[in-house]
Amino acid sequence: MLWQTNSQPRALSPTRATASPAVHRPHVPWIDAEDRWPYSLGMATTTIKSTYALDVETVGALEALARRWNVSKSEAMRRVIRASAAAHAVNVAPEPLQALDELQKMLALAPAAAARWSSQVRADRRAGSRRREEQTR
Repeated sequence: MLWQTNSQPRALSPTRATASPAVHRPHVPWIDAEDRWPYSLGMATTTIKSTYALDVETVGALEALARRWNVSKSEAMRRVIRASAAAHAVNVAPEPLQALDELQKMLALAPAAAARWSSQVRADRRAGSRRREEQTR
């Protein structure tokens, strides 16, 4: 018989803590269903499968890195790409205050000119508030 029900329930491993201890799983001769639970209780991760054409030297280097780090070729490639992106600051947005500092340096405003601009903006905002208050009355 291909599918049999286990007669004795087995103690649950910590990874299957949500299942009931009295659950009977079918026995599949070529797969031990108790040890190869097909569902993950952790969070799902987004992966995108891609195909790339790599030259023989690059594949050799990738395989060597994967062996040295004892990881899959995909993980080795992820690590190399992340390290390269960090080293070259690819697609890294500056912090808001850093962006403001850079913008102010590009404007090259003297302190007196910045003070005049600030007082003008403040006056414009107050005038706009007065107009809005007068319109709502």
